[in-house]
Amino acid sequence: MIDVPRLEAGLPVEGLGEPLYVFPTIGSTNDEAKSLAEHGAPHGTLVVADEQSRGRGRRERKWYSQPGSGIALSLLLRPRSVGSNESSLTALGALAVVKSLAMRKLEAYIKWPNDVIVSAGKLAGILVETSWQGDQIDYAIVGIGVNVHQGSIPQAALDFPATCVDDALGSKVDREALLLDIIANLGAWYPKLGSEEMIEAWQQRLAYRDRQVQITGAGTKTVGRLEGLAADGRLVIQVDSGEKILVAQGDLSLRPIDSDGD
Repeated sequence: MIDVPRLEAGLPVEGLGEPLYVFPTIGSTNDEAKSLAEHGAPHGTLVVADEQSRGRGRRERKWYSQPGSGIALSLLLRPRSVGSNESSLTALGALAVVKSLAMRKLEAYIKWPNDVIVSAGKLAGILVETSWQGDQIDYAIVGIGVNVHQGSIPQAALDFPATCVDDALGSKVDREALLLDIIANLGAWYPKLGSEEMIEAWQQRLAYRDRQVQITGAGTKTVGRLEGLAADGRLVIQVDSGEKILVAQGDLSLRPIDSDGD
């Protein structure tokens, strides 16, 4: 079980994590956070679960969350920054995980647009869901799932290999400490949402940079060299003709040409 008093003692941090809702088991932390948002919950509200039965990632894929083995959290934000969009919020979540792992001497990368990977496979995913009022975000839910202990690695066949933080480090990780560090890093990067500094930090941890990749989705396929990120967070792909194509986040999958992963 999650050590609730320890989380309560460590929060809020950087203005995030209060109020805190912790569940032994829940369908989806994102769904709970959205319900709280619709009922007026404030910026910084945090939902954490020890187990999810209906957790999900992009494209409605299931996110496995077994009891006592991973991190499943959803953070409610009410952003007002001009840099606020789903792409920058997804990067915010991914960077928070990457930076928290770096604090443990684990080098991880962001598989565009929303996965955190190491050489052995995927160990975290980000799902951002937004509600808009006109052209401004009313609220955003940043959902983060991290495979921490071995029990969090799904047993079912997956399109992309999965691993966990324990295996990647070769030692057991303190789950509550990692969760608190992720919240702290979310808070540290939140004021920089969409900034040049944030885009550069994202680019420095961009997986498959300078490699041949293919992007598929919506009945199309783009193949080329992943050059990096544009100033607005779109992916820059140089195709065989030499033309550079900008790819926006959407219902897309990216993989290196020499991999069968998705």
